[in-house]
Amino acid sequence: MHIAAAQLDVRRIYRGGFVGQLVSGGIWLLAAAVATWISPTASMAALFLGGTLIFPITTVVLSAAGGPAGLPKGHPFAALAMQIAFTVPLGMIVAIVVGLTEPALFFPASMIVVGAHYLPFVFLYGMRLFAVLAGVLVIGGVACLSVWPAGAAASGWFTGVVLVAFAFALRASAARLNPNAPTRG
Repeated sequence: MHIAAAQLDVRRIYRGGFVGQLVSGGIWLLAAAVATWISPTASMAALFLGGTLIFPITTVVLSAAGGPAGLPKGHPFAALAMQIAFTVPLGMIVAIVVGLTEPALFFPASMIVVGAHYLPFVFLYGMRLFAVLAGVLVIGGVACLSVWPAGAAASGWFTGVVLVAFAFALRASAARLNPNAPTRG
């Protein structure tokens, strides 16, 4: 299988990242709500635990939408997708340690971890828009750490909104790249 064909499969099956981004954005918004109305420490647990559910929830939604919910066995990008997914929980351990020391730094540090994890998606999906998403989150996280560290919950809300907005942008981009493939999720 050629790289372009494997990328087409990833875009088609995962709807250009649409469903995963919506799920991820929803989890970030939930964690930001927990930070706003419950506690920063509870929001760390919400984002970490919710983050571990992104792939299973995405799979359920893709199944319910019809069509395949995952790459077929033996797909050349299946291992890469799994390796990319495991970078976030490992990086989140660092964000949690930072957040336990200074709670206002948890969301910005998490933004950087999540943003960096989107860089290999550029190759996985064959979509440069993931580099833009990575840049928005990493630069936003650095700005929040440097310029506005007191805006912890606000950076969680910002990230959730960015992820939801990018879900729709990615779906549109995938539709342009795969005009004959379903991209609705």
